[in-house]
Amino acid sequence: YQWQHTKETRLSKFNQTEIEAMLGSYTKVLFVRDPFQRLIATFLQGMGSNPSFSSFVQDVLDSGTHNTSVAWKPLVSLCRPCLVQYDYVVMFGFQRQELGHLLQRAGLPVDSHLPKFTDTEVLWTYRWLSEQMFSELSVQQKKQLSRFYHWDLAAFPFSSSFLSD
Repeated sequence: YQWQHTKETRLSKFNQTEIEAMLGSYTKVLFVRDPFQRLIATFLQGMGSNPSFSSFVQDVLDSGTHNTSVAWKPLVSLCRPCLVQYDYVVMFGFQRQELGHLLQRAGLPVDSHLPKFTDTEVLWTYRWLSEQMFSELSVQQKKQLSRFYHWDLAAFPFSSSFLSD
């Protein structure tokens, strides 16, 4: 196929026939994380220039979905789960188990290829951080965030997300 020898990496640069051929020839894996946890991680990594989490969240909300950073943009706008049929969706917190399953399905040795994941070990930390940071937000900000991430919350099983309440 011609697309195998091109430098383009964005699907939008290809026509529908080429896109379908490419997507049909790969195993598609999507890694997802609770949107509120993504916001916290971005804030803690210093990507927000605000002194408080509440101010950072307000900047995210003010930016809207079209002019926002990939770090906190809604997942459905990045990965198009309604258009792309992913073979696997791996949730943060279950990476070791899920990737082991993927390697096994591919016929590869499981333990020799997997790095040490700490996602399951830090879930309790994120729960505590989520409680603390969620309490900093106004009722209006909480409602706006739930609307901002509405489609993510509908598309993926983030049942324990603070934004689903």
